[in-house]
Amino acid sequence: MRRFGCSLLICVALGCGGGSGAVVVPIDDVPDAMRMTAQEKLPDVKFENAVKFKDGSYEVRAKDAKGKVRDVEFSPTGEVTEVE
Repeated sequence: MRRFGCSLLICVALGCGGGSGAVVVPIDDVPDAMRMTAQEKLPDVKFENAVKFKDGSYEVRAKDAKGKVRDVEFSPTGEVTEVE
């Protein structure tokens, strides 16, 4: 939980600084195809929110049953670039 909170705070701070253009968005604002792909990649988690970057890429975030933060990163074209 602490790691997630720190990550969220950093992303919000970066978004406010105008540097990376990262903005935390509700999961419903993520394109449907990305949400479905993220759920396929991490089927046992509940997705809560995402970070949208200025270049159009997304990082979709979730927590597993133990509370560990998991995420799926997407390129601006919707391709999965990383699963953590």
